[in-house]
Amino acid sequence: MTEYRPLEKLPDTAGYKQGDVLVLVGELFGRGYANGLVEEARRIGMDVIGTTVGRRDSDGSLRRLSADELAEAETLLGGSVINIPLEAGFDMEQVDGQPSVAEQLKKAKLDEWASISFSPDFIEKARNAGTARIRAALAQVMQQLAPRIPAGANVLFAHSMAGGIPRARVFMPLLNRVFKGTGDKYLASEGFWNSDLGRLCDASFNEVTGDTFRYLIDESAVLRGELAAAGGQVRYAAYGYHGTSVLVGGEYRWQSYTPYVQGWAKMRLEAIAAEATGNGVVATVFNCPEIQTNSSALFLGVEISLYPLLSAIRRVAGERAAAPLFERCQAMLKEGETVGHLLERADAYLASPLLAGILDFATWPQHSTREQAELMLASSAELMAMHADQKQLVCAELSRIVFLSTGRLMVHASWNPGAATLWLDHDIIARLLADATGAGII
Repeated sequence: MTEYRPLEKLPDTAGYKQGDVLVLVGELFGRGYANGLVEEARRIGMDVIGTTVGRRDSDGSLRRLSADELAEAETLLGGSVINIPLEAGFDMEQVDGQPSVAEQLKKAKLDEWASISFSPDFIEKARNAGTARIRAALAQVMQQLAPRIPAGANVLFAHSMAGGIPRARVFMPLLNRVFKGTGDKYLASEGFWNSDLGRLCDASFNEVTGDTFRYLIDESAVLRGELAAAGGQVRYAAYGYHGTSVLVGGEYRWQSYTPYVQGWAKMRLEAIAAEATGNGVVATVFNCPEIQTNSSALFLGVEISLYPLLSAIRRVAGERAAAPLFERCQAMLKEGETVGHLLERADAYLASPLLAGILDFATWPQHSTREQAELMLASSAELMAMHADQKQLVCAELSRIVFLSTGRLMVHASWNPGAATLWLDHDIIARLLADATGAGII
């Protein structure tokens, strides 16, 4: 089991310099964690090179980006994009003449989900095919990347691949019941996870979220050696999640979103980083706090633990420094509501005995219970209802602070991390914002 290792002091300024390179492995979409990493790399003068997952045509075939799509991707990234599809996973793979997982599930009926199964070795063969495809694509990326990196430059490979829900209509209504269901619509995550569809999700999450980090490290070995021979340093950073320490009842307490079924894949990611570290590769998983993004919208309630960041910032940075942030958040609330009341209600949920009876770091991730799920969803709805406009949310403002802060911390901590897995908790984010190095984030 990974030891809980929070980053306890602000990292020294990294040795990256003008002309060094950040390589983002995993396409940048919208606003999320990776934006903070890209913005910090650019701020300190690094060049940014991106990748793409490619696109699927209507017949299911995987292709490169069109000229217009490539231009759009490069504009969003603010750097060049290597146009070789790095789509991870195996749900679209056809093996031995059999239809893909996605094709086989096209006619799956929601009320029959528990009885859906696959032939004994099909998933393994499909997974092997997906692995071979992405490894070959990564090898091509490295060939194109090598001439773009100056001799002796330092390189930070940032792994941002995550997810892996198979592309079949049957999954979204099921997962909505797992993550958002109450009453008769509640579906216990453990029951789903122990089904054949749950085991398929587990295999897919492991492949996309975890094993792609290993493939990246392996397929870049030759380039890593060439750069080292020329005096360059190569680092690897990956985005993890394994709960977060937040202020609850005035004290920092580790907590987690439940049920986080991707947690097993995130622990696989940590194990891969530990193995690489043992082999002399500087590879670190940074377990980041919860944020609210388009991709996290499925996990209603994940945003509750964001609110205590306000208290952490006020405690560490002081009332004066935190005042503008509190004023912006207060302006988002309905007339008669206050930030103080918002924080009280978030704390009430996080301090609930129901959570204390479920959450345990040693046995993470936990499955949901009906009582916990209904309390979480009701608390989430209550907090959301305090806002004047559902498109202007306090948790969105705090999410922006988190991804900018974690990006800055990751770039600099990756240089000399000291551990294969580090937690970026609310305390270290507040310390960054109180320090001159965090200037401009809040």
